[in-house]
Amino acid sequence: MKRTSAYGLRAVAFGVSAVLASALASVPALAQRADQLGDAATEAAAQAASEKAEADYRALSADVASRAGDPAFDYALGIAALDSGRFGEAIIALQRVLAVQPENAAARAELARAYALAGDIDTAREQFATVVDDPSLPDPVRQRFTGFVRQFDKQISGGGSDVSGFVDARVGHDSNINTATELNSIVIPLFSFLGPGQLGGAAVAQSDEFYDITAGVSGVTAIGRQDRLFASLLGNWRDNLNTSMFDQAALTATAGYAHSFANQDVISISGQVQEFWLDDAGFRSSYGVTTQYTKPLSGGKAVTVSAQWNRLDFNGDPLRDADRFSAGVGFVGKVFAANINGGTEETRQAAGDHLSFNFAAANIGAELPVAKRAAIVGGIAFDLRRHDAPDPLFLTKRKDERLDLSAGLKVAVTDRLFFQPTATYSRNWSNIALFDFERWTVAVGARFEF
Repeated sequence: MKRTSAYGLRAVAFGVSAVLASALASVPALAQRADQLGDAATEAAAQAASEKAEADYRALSADVASRAGDPAFDYALGIAALDSGRFGEAIIALQRVLAVQPENAAARAELARAYALAGDIDTAREQFATVVDDPSLPDPVRQRFTGFVRQFDKQISGGGSDVSGFVDARVGHDSNINTATELNSIVIPLFSFLGPGQLGGAAVAQSDEFYDITAGVSGVTAIGRQDRLFASLLGNWRDNLNTSMFDQAALTATAGYAHSFANQDVISISGQVQEFWLDDAGFRSSYGVTTQYTKPLSGGKAVTVSAQWNRLDFNGDPLRDADRFSAGVGFVGKVFAANINGGTEETRQAAGDHLSFNFAAANIGAELPVAKRAAIVGGIAFDLRRHDAPDPLFLTKRKDERLDLSAGLKVAVTDRLFFQPTATYSRNWSNIALFDFERWTVAVGARFEF
C-alpha cells in the first residue's frame, strides 16, 4: 500500500491541524470558544468559506459516477461535503480514500472530523487515536491530535467537573424603596363614611440611597457520559443608608440532576430552598421543585420549556402562606433571551383567598456589543395579576399590571472584571390606589467573575 506522500504530510502539518481546530470548535462540546468570536470579520470569513465549500461540492458531485474510487477525487469531495455540512456523504467519500490508502493520515483526520461533527464522538476518538499512532506524523500535528483525543475522552466520560461564580457590588439611588403609592390619603370603601384616611410613613413612597452586594457560586460534575449533578448558592444583601425598615437579604440554594439525550436535548430537575429577610428579620421561607427541558438549536440558540412548584411560608402571617405553580417557555438567542410564563399562587387558608391570584408574565433581555470590550444591556418585563376574591377593605378584586424597564452599560475592564452603570424604571397600575406606584433607580457598580 502507498504511504502518505511528502505533499500529504505537509498538508497534515500545515493545513489539517488548522482546519480541524476551527471545524471541531463547532462540535457542541467544544463550541464555547467559537461562540465568543462573533465579530463581523469572522462571520464574513465563515460565510465566504461556506459559499466556496458549497460551490466545490456541486462541481465535484457532478463527477461522482465516473471518478468515485480515485483517492485524490474522493478526498477533495469529502472535504467539500464536510465543509458544506453534508457529513454522511463526507464519511462515505473519505472511507473510499482509506480503502485504497489506509495510511493516509490526512484523510483519516478528516474522517475523524466528519464523525465528530456528525455527533459520533466515539468513532471520532478512535480515528484520531489511529492518526496519532502513525509514526510518520510530524510531532506538532501529533501533539494537536493528542489534545483532541483528550478532549473527546473528557466528553465521553461526561465532561468532568467545573466551578464558577461571581461577586457583584453597586451603589445607587432608589426613588421608592418600599414600592408604595405616592398618595398621602385614600378612601377605604369599608370605612368610606369616615372620609379620606391619612397614610402613614411606611405606606407612602420613600426614597433613599443604597448599596447592594450579590454573590453566587455554582458547580457541575459528571456522573456519567450523559448525566450531571449541579448545585448553586446565591446570596444578596441590600442596605438602605437612611431607612433600615426596608433593608433586604436573601439566600437561595439549588441542587439538581440533568440528563443529555443523544440529540443534545437536555432535561433537568432541581430542588430549591430560599430564605428572605426584611429589616434583619425573617420574612419568608420557600422551597420547591423545577423541571426544565432544553432543545438546542443551531448558532448557539435554544428553546426551553419549564414547570415549577413552590411552597411559600410567611413568618407571622399565615394567611399569606401559599402554593405557587407556574409553567413557561423561553428562547435563548445569541444576544438576547425571552420568556413567557403563567400560573397561580393559591393561599392555603380560605380566609386568605383575597391574596390568591393568577398571573401571566413576559420578559426579554439583551446584551448588544457596541465595541470590543463594551456592550449595552437592557430588558423589559410585563406582569399581569388577577386576584381571586375581593379585598376585605377595598371590597373589590385586586387587578394589577406591572411594567419593568432596565438599561445599562457593561464594560470589560479585564476578562473577569466588569464596570456596570444601570438604570431601572417600574410602574405598577392597580385598581386599588394603595398598590398603585412608580419607581426608578440609578446605580453604578462592578462585577467580578471567576
